[in-house]
Amino acid sequence: MIFIIRTSIQTNLRPYYAPSVSHMFTNSREIILASGSPRRQAYFNDLGLFFRVVPALIEEVCAPSEKAVPYIERLAKEKAEYVATMYPDKWIVAADTVVCLGDVLLEKPINRDDAIRMLLALSGREHTVRTALCFRHKTQAINKVLTVNTQVLFWDFNEHTAISYVDSGESMDKAGSYAIQGKGAFLVREIHGSYSNVVGLPLYELIEKLKEFKVIAD
Repeated sequence: MIFIIRTSIQTNLRPYYAPSVSHMFTNSREIILASGSPRRQAYFNDLGLFFRVVPALIEEVCAPSEKAVPYIERLAKEKAEYVATMYPDKWIVAADTVVCLGDVLLEKPINRDDAIRMLLALSGREHTVRTALCFRHKTQAINKVLTVNTQVLFWDFNEHTAISYVDSGESMDKAGSYAIQGKGAFLVREIHGSYSNVVGLPLYELIEKLKEFKVIAD
């Protein structure tokens, strides 16, 4: 079993309130998003949620014997707990996303060659995008974690196509070395399951749980 290791430590801890552009949902409680991902923040904005961003400063390393789902669920819980320690009376949402080709984890590439290698491995094959979501409220002793899976099939492209896409600059901070919400959409032949999950935040499950916990209302 081969695992690609990701080590990523964020350094910006300063929280800020992100402006909402619509009001499809209203908050009854404050939400803190434990992620510096601009894509996840954009989804929160699109939903009209009032939220604060506090990136979690944790090291993200997969143990040799650790499988994909336990790995991302552990990371999501660790991210949520890191922020919940500072804000125990707030609702924390954390997430972690990986691309899985069988038992192999394809995370963010370490360089250009790594990105090209990942894309060629995915060419003409189906892979699974997994996102673990954690909902944490320390004071209320709530620590709910769930995982969402989406199947994605790439068409059989050649090395020139992979190199051209990587050289567009879009691959380097993306799990699996592609962005379905960007230029990388042309690589996708079929998708089965949540599109937003592939972007990095499964919206149906996010909204369902926030409503269940009475954090938001429509």
